[in-house]
Amino acid sequence: MKNRDDAREAKFEEILQFVKGVAEAAFEKAGASHGWDHTLRVVALCERMGPGEGADMHVLCLAAYLHDIGRPRQDASAGALCHAEVGREMARPLLEPLDLLPEQKENILHCIGSHRFRGNNHPRTIEAKVLFDADKLDSIGAVGVARAFQFAGEVGAVLHNPDVDVAQTQAYTKNDTGYREYRVKLSKIKDRMMTGQGRRMAVSRHEFMEAFFQRFLEEYEAGK
Repeated sequence: MKNRDDAREAKFEEILQFVKGVAEAAFEKAGASHGWDHTLRVVALCERMGPGEGADMHVLCLAAYLHDIGRPRQDASAGALCHAEVGREMARPLLEPLDLLPEQKENILHCIGSHRFRGNNHPRTIEAKVLFDADKLDSIGAVGVARAFQFAGEVGAVLHNPDVDVAQTQAYTKNDTGYREYRVKLSKIKDRMMTGQGRRMAVSRHEFMEAFFQRFLEEYEAGK
């Protein structure tokens, strides 16, 4: 039995390395805020959270590497395309020839298609829920704040615009600021987490983020 398990894990490692290589190549033209380093952090979070949540780690790890492969296409379309839906369809032919169970392949596609915070598809499996949480954890806290401003720079946004209602502004415009991202998305993430570990880990990251943006507004107003 041990030899059989070892052989199965060795075969999966080959699959994993193949998928990892294909996924990394998809980020050659990606913006830095959603680059390959983000994917690697999400993978690490999934590896940390998945076992305790009872996830199929083969499904979860493959989905984590592939979850953002559609992101460059969304950014190129200025948000007209949904990267989760695009990524799911990009992954479908990639998974087809791999030596995985049919239900594992479908679960991976579901994980990819349902990981987006603003998406219409909701995570149903534990693997999809862990991936959703891991992806969102990398969007809050110190790294999340840095990525929000990084993305704002990529789309040419101003540092801050206190004269507009962020709820009325549009993504991929000069008003798509780091503060806008915090108000419309990041501030809500803590209450959207789907796993016990995700909820616990989100608390301190959320608190840091709240304190940062309070200080940010105070300093910005003082400089006017």
